[in-house]
Amino acid sequence: MTRHRIISLAPAPAAPGPLPEQPQLTASPPLALYVHYPWCVKKCPYCDFNSHASRGGTIEIPEQAYIDALLADIETALPQVWGRRVLSVFIGGGTPSLMSAAALDRLLTGVRMLLQLDPLAEITLEANPGTVEAGRFRDYRAAGVNRLSLGIQSFDDAQLVRLGRIHDGREARIAIDTALANFDRVNLDLMYALPEQALEQALADLDTALATGATHLSCYQLTLEPNTPFHHAPPPLPDTDTAADMQDAIEARLAGVGFRHYETSAFARPGEECRHNLNYWTFGDYLGVGAGAHGKLSSFEGIVREMRHKHPGRYLDAAKSRDFVQERRSVGVAELPFEFMMNALRLTGGVPPRLFVERTGLPLAVIEDELKTAREQGLVEVTPDVIRPTERGRHFLNDLLTLFLRD
Repeated sequence: MTRHRIISLAPAPAAPGPLPEQPQLTASPPLALYVHYPWCVKKCPYCDFNSHASRGGTIEIPEQAYIDALLADIETALPQVWGRRVLSVFIGGGTPSLMSAAALDRLLTGVRMLLQLDPLAEITLEANPGTVEAGRFRDYRAAGVNRLSLGIQSFDDAQLVRLGRIHDGREARIAIDTALANFDRVNLDLMYALPEQALEQALADLDTALATGATHLSCYQLTLEPNTPFHHAPPPLPDTDTAADMQDAIEARLAGVGFRHYETSAFARPGEECRHNLNYWTFGDYLGVGAGAHGKLSSFEGIVREMRHKHPGRYLDAAKSRDFVQERRSVGVAELPFEFMMNALRLTGGVPPRLFVERTGLPLAVIEDELKTAREQGLVEVTPDVIRPTERGRHFLNDLLTLFLRD
């Protein structure tokens, strides 16, 4: 029988002892900014995001008041991020492409005035193909957006109707062409395991996306999230084996044309990875502003998670008192191993072991037993240079993460 030597993660490790009372952080992680835009034209039946349909399909959005609130929110949060450089901005929703170009320009101008925005910062805007205007995209680019993320989901007209999307396949293609004419970096969101979808249909959507020349694809399996219409009245979805076959076929097709599968649902040409999302997966910090936005901020006192007031009306009202935070809590040291791994193990290439120490402020010894168990189960590869999920670990990620849960 072949024996595999367990490689030590730290020189002469001591037996794991009690966790420290608080993280011992020696430096701040990289910082990003997330801005949430909560309105959309129509809420999709699978969507569990904090999004609110405009009444009757007509746009009745208090745009200027919302931009005022966002900038006030950032200004109020300055003591938490003072002196730190912002490396990326992501404007998500909802449908941020409902925002006028003038409002977006005012927002990004305010961000530059209030925060130390890196001159080479990645600035991403989410857009819906049903809200695309060529002139508006040009103005978004002029305002500073340098990466666009399009919620395509499918090119099949019948599937788009089932998904409650407001665009059809033709509009999706036009939106992609318009995006690529104005932005060097474009992501396309696709979904698979759609109602009654066959493997060939899922691959047809993928091939159509590849033919556009987009350099980043996000491929998600349709899931039935609680408190959504699809959860209450489930559509007929492919069975588990068929969905797994779709996942395998999508991964193989993308690998065959030079896309790197760098995160659970993300594929990119070399150098085209989303830097903002990579900051999430490597347990970086992010200031979250806007209705329902979540944030994670680290300091020498520990790690704090925040959530802004969720309902847009409540968030706008909060601007009067500048009390934007609905929930704030310190992340306990017992939670940190799971929280770190929940993010880091989404990366197919893994992370260096030192990153656990740098981002959690905990010694690596506190997870040696869990890593040993995960390795023995064939779920992770562990060397002095990397901790990464195996193929089995990626397919059974929830089982792998459970090993890091503590009472």
